[in-house]
Amino acid sequence: MFLLNTHPDHNSPLDPVDAETLGEGGADTVERFLAHRANHAETPLHALPALARELGVGAIHVKDEGHRLGLGSFKALGGAYAVIRLVLEEAERRLGRAVDIAELHSPKVKAVAATMTFACATDGNHGRSVAQGAELVGAKAVIFVHGGVSDARVAAISRFGAEMVRVDGTYDDTVAEAARVATENRWTIVSDTSWAGYERIPGLVMQGYTAMVREALRRLPEPPTHVFVQAGVGGVAAAVSGHLALTFGDGRPTFAVVDPVRAACIFETARAGHPVKIAHGEPTVMAMLECYDPSLVAWRVLKNVADVFMTVDEHDAIAAMNRLARPSGNDPAIVAGESGGAGLAGLMRAATTPAIRAAVGLDETSRILLFNTEGATDPERYADLVGMTPAEVIGRRQVQGVTA
Repeated sequence: MFLLNTHPDHNSPLDPVDAETLGEGGADTVERFLAHRANHAETPLHALPALARELGVGAIHVKDEGHRLGLGSFKALGGAYAVIRLVLEEAERRLGRAVDIAELHSPKVKAVAATMTFACATDGNHGRSVAQGAELVGAKAVIFVHGGVSDARVAAISRFGAEMVRVDGTYDDTVAEAARVATENRWTIVSDTSWAGYERIPGLVMQGYTAMVREALRRLPEPPTHVFVQAGVGGVAAAVSGHLALTFGDGRPTFAVVDPVRAACIFETARAGHPVKIAHGEPTVMAMLECYDPSLVAWRVLKNVADVFMTVDEHDAIAAMNRLARPSGNDPAIVAGESGGAGLAGLMRAATTPAIRAAVGLDETSRILLFNTEGATDPERYADLVGMTPAEVIGRRQVQGVTA
């Protein structure tokens, strides 16, 4: 499915709060915080010239978040960043003075953190980030997951010392339960989605994601003309599109939001012109994007700056994973999880469908930016879908002599 943005607010300036959150000042703060992370390193930006020729476009670059902060996902930038910000703010309140990130591990700040509990709902990656952030500052984390979250992903979260809670139902049911329990216990909920009355913390999570956009722009030989990004509740799509709109203004790239057809809450929201909670159906292989209720903050951004909304099928996502794992020509092999390659799946669908290609304005001069939002966060599932282990894919890249 394919839809152009016809919302009355399309191409309007962002809300001032969102402009402050996603603009250069916010991105500066994120990068300053990242500089204090012991395992921080810029993630690779890969050029895919062979795939660009195959799809009839000028260039394709993929920002590979499968290497981010030891978590294998862009989510490492959001939840942990929000936790650190909130601990420092609470320390400022209790100590009655400004507290800098450099004081994060000081005895006084650690004493404050030890009294705090952070909770969230997750499909896997966001929970790992919140748990990692809590461990980093010496706080407690309670992470809520639904029955569809694999044991491998639960284990990956719990290794950071988080308490795990299983909830019957969908991701959205888990969001509601996490918020209820956190409110009862006076814990701090760090969600990557937002609802009425709860917007600032999801905004901080989105702000964390701007780091990967800024890194990509510094490495690209030319600014992109088109960007395809997967949605979920919409947070990453809003962060990327919002930051690009604020950076480039009227010269911003065309921005396409890609949903799984089985969990297309952003697509249906765009079709309706207002936030829509969709019915739960058959699970999608794109497990990290299996969301049925859009983030209100994300939609507030996307209605203004997204240009295209589209969906991809299960086989589209699996084909993108395999195309990245088994590249042609001199393209590097890339480990993309089930959800990580959904943006590429959207590009492949758009480039090979004449009506969508024309509507989006793709041609041989187009410069495409994509984000591999996760690596093989569930290695067994990855091997089932690709027919190779992540290590075998990386081995192919090393044989090619590709390091970045």
